[in-house]
Amino acid sequence: MGALAAAPAVLRGRFPLFAQSNHEYSARAIRLVTESTVVDLLDQFRFADYSRKPPQSDLWLDRPETFTAADAAIYQGSGINVFALGHSAPDYNAGLRFFAKWNGFLAAHPDLLMRIGSTADIARAHREKKIGILLTMQDSTHFRTPADVDEFFGLGQRLSQLTYNFNNRIGSGFLEQRDGGLSIFGLSILRRMEEVGMAVDVSHCGDQTTMDALEAATRPVIFTHASCRALAPGRLRAKPDEAIVRMAKTGGVMGIPFIRFMIRDREPVTIENVLDHFDYVRKLVGVQHLAVGSDLDVVGDANPIGGGFQPESQPNFARYGYHVGPDGRIAVQGLDHPKRTFDLVEGLVARGYSDADIKLIIGGNAVRVLGTIWSQKKTGRQETDRKSD
Repeated sequence: MGALAAAPAVLRGRFPLFAQSNHEYSARAIRLVTESTVVDLLDQFRFADYSRKPPQSDLWLDRPETFTAADAAIYQGSGINVFALGHSAPDYNAGLRFFAKWNGFLAAHPDLLMRIGSTADIARAHREKKIGILLTMQDSTHFRTPADVDEFFGLGQRLSQLTYNFNNRIGSGFLEQRDGGLSIFGLSILRRMEEVGMAVDVSHCGDQTTMDALEAATRPVIFTHASCRALAPGRLRAKPDEAIVRMAKTGGVMGIPFIRFMIRDREPVTIENVLDHFDYVRKLVGVQHLAVGSDLDVVGDANPIGGGFQPESQPNFARYGYHVGPDGRIAVQGLDHPKRTFDLVEGLVARGYSDADIKLIIGGNAVRVLGTIWSQKKTGRQETDRKSD
């Protein structure tokens, strides 16, 4: 026993992931992350830091040549293969500008970046060690009519959240004064999304809008970043058991976030509390409906720094049950850095999850569900035309 304790870390099955790092991970965790196709269903790539003029993230989109190999190395070293952006646009024109900038940025770095439009793209990004970017939106206000769904699908959008925190023409977000549920217009948008093969996300939707969408769906519905209300009582941003069970019945998947106040209603909040949500969903509906949706950017920030949109400014913000850690940060400590996937996997290993189940959670389930949605594209407009004849 004494000889083993004195042995080098590598002989005990733990060693630094990189030579310049002092943090040690198990060989099993490193193997699982490396072998898996890792998907973060809500990762904002990089939030703006307004201490820089202009913020680095804005500069990358406006001048793509400023994104260097050193910048890319942070993403490539994270173990995450696919980053689902989750931005939002207040209207149609802003949506066009967003996709134009991102498509220009991606086109400028074909050696480093790859737009994800299919499961084949996901596999290729993993195989070629490229940074996969899934163009998604956290609101669907940019859809003026169902035909706009087709247009934005053509621009690369593969997932859209029906509402953000308040009402739009589709339905109600959870901060809205009253949740009116899915509207007739909202149903038409949901139907067109299913027809073209765009995933429906209801993470921020109010309870009635969430349930209406789940009841109306004929394709899997996704919670890209949502926690369990049973473990965070009174947190309306978290999903009740009824919604989680109904999501699973659609064949969907639920990404667990790494935001303190979404995980627990009080401090302290640790990785163990995050793992409790994985355990809860596994017991309630099965491991095949679990995924990761950190709701962070690659370095572990949850919001822009020193400016930009600040969630605390929203009406009814108290519904979030906002609180921060002793370090003043929103993200769960230990999962608030680029290599957090390795820490998550270590936690899942400690909880007794099998290798196969861990691979499903960190990417396999997301790829399967997205592939199901994307492969079921129908000629919706032609079918509608035939029915009207």
